[in-house]
Amino acid sequence: MSRGAYVMNLGRVPYGEAWELQRSLAAAVSQGAIPDTVLLLEHPPVITLGRRTEDGELHVPEGAEVEIVETDRGGKSTYHGPGQLVCYPIFDLTRHGQDVKKYCRDLEQALIRTIAAVGVEATRLEGLTGIWLERPPRKIASIGVHISKWVTTHGYALNVDLDPAPFTDWITACGLEDTAFTTVARELGRPVTVDELRPHAAVALEEVFGLCLTELIQPAVLV
Repeated sequence: MSRGAYVMNLGRVPYGEAWELQRSLAAAVSQGAIPDTVLLLEHPPVITLGRRTEDGELHVPEGAEVEIVETDRGGKSTYHGPGQLVCYPIFDLTRHGQDVKKYCRDLEQALIRTIAAVGVEATRLEGLTGIWLERPPRKIASIGVHISKWVTTHGYALNVDLDPAPFTDWITACGLEDTAFTTVARELGRPVTVDELRPHAAVALEEVFGLCLTELIQPAVLV
């Protein structure tokens, strides 16, 4: 049986604004004021540093137009930019099993289903987070989450159609040396928009987490 939840399709949002919105929503979800809520959006160019980021991961060239933000999510450094679908599920995990590892695996499964809908077959790789394509291994999506009092923030970033060079030229993405990164567009050999992937992302989240998503323009609790 599906549980009612909200989805907000926000377009392009600066990282700081999206993070503040996540915190506000997390407080509302924690208090039971609103149900589980999903944010789907893009960011202007930004490098985010997770709690496990190490010295030496950043090698941003001088003059690069990119923001750098320290965050409270797990994981290491990653890059966000236009042409990448970012998903921030604000979920109360007391409704989803109170199992952090299972939550991360479920996010990976939702990603696999999202891109399968447009003909890209992805998988997990043992010992590595995120979603990959094989032969040769190349990363197409990253996951990094934060959980407080069983309420989730942050989430995943799916490379839809962007230049993946910043993942290797500006940072040692996810702390992985010599890792290849790819995009949905590159794998399909055609331009792909975030708007094309967004509905598939919503359906995959509904299926994996047992939700029925209703689009929300502005949650009343935040007005």
